[in-house]
Amino acid sequence: MSKPRGGFAGFRGRLRSRGKLDDETWDELEETLLLADVGASTTAVLLDQVKARAVSEKVRDADALPGLLEAEIAAALHAGADRSLQRASSGPSAWVLVGVNGVGKTTTIAKLAAREVEDGHRVLLAAADTFRAAAADQLVHWAERLGVEIVRAQEGADPGSVAFDALEASVSRGVDVVLVDTAGRLHTKTNLMEELKKVLRIVERTPGALQEVLLVLDATTGQNGLTQARQFTEAVGVTGVVLTKLDGTAKGGIVLAIEAELGVPVKLVGLGESAEDLVDFDPAEFAAALVGANEEDE
Repeated sequence: MSKPRGGFAGFRGRLRSRGKLDDETWDELEETLLLADVGASTTAVLLDQVKARAVSEKVRDADALPGLLEAEIAAALHAGADRSLQRASSGPSAWVLVGVNGVGKTTTIAKLAAREVEDGHRVLLAAADTFRAAAADQLVHWAERLGVEIVRAQEGADPGSVAFDALEASVSRGVDVVLVDTAGRLHTKTNLMEELKKVLRIVERTPGALQEVLLVLDATTGQNGLTQARQFTEAVGVTGVVLTKLDGTAKGGIVLAIEAELGVPVKLVGLGESAEDLVDFDPAEFAAALVGANEEDE
């Protein structure tokens, strides 16, 4: 996460010559948070919390501010969020991945499948994005490479029928996890959301199967990602966020904005191209990587 911490590295460097905490220091911290895409309302709340911590701990030196900020970010992200991927008590667990095109949904499904196979689970992929033949072809490639099963249909087929066939097959074949890919763009946003709702209703016909609706977001889109998250959350009840390309942006603060404004936990983050680069989100590690309070600046 070298890019996400870049903005804070400069801030830390300037604090060393600042001395005492003053209004200018707080203003600069506010600007740094906004540039990191924490968002205006979340930044305001976080600033108040850091100021309160500074008072309670009797901190007066500007040099101590990054440590306070890191602790407050970690505390805010720890607050009651369940970041585990939910599983059915019996039968298949269906995880439906949603999000706009181009955010890395199909690649994320492949990485998730690889993790599950590594853990000894039997996986089935459902290529319910029937509007882009390339998406289904990509999933077929991954299914062959990972040695997992896949259900797909012809281009333009009903996505709901793919979901139905996948769940039916998963029950009969003793599959542990069904990963459902969905379309990211139709002619209008309304059409997209209605199509997704239909897919979810069909998955729910298998009692207890629907365990996760995971929204895949590209971290480099910043506040646009927050807008997407709000739309999908309101429409289809997102249970968790997978944030891709977090290694490629200086705007990692979007994690805070998503959780504070939408109440949806970030469960997984993508930090590279390989399957091993999809990792569980850890608040303390994220706060340390973002702020880097204990790092030496060049």
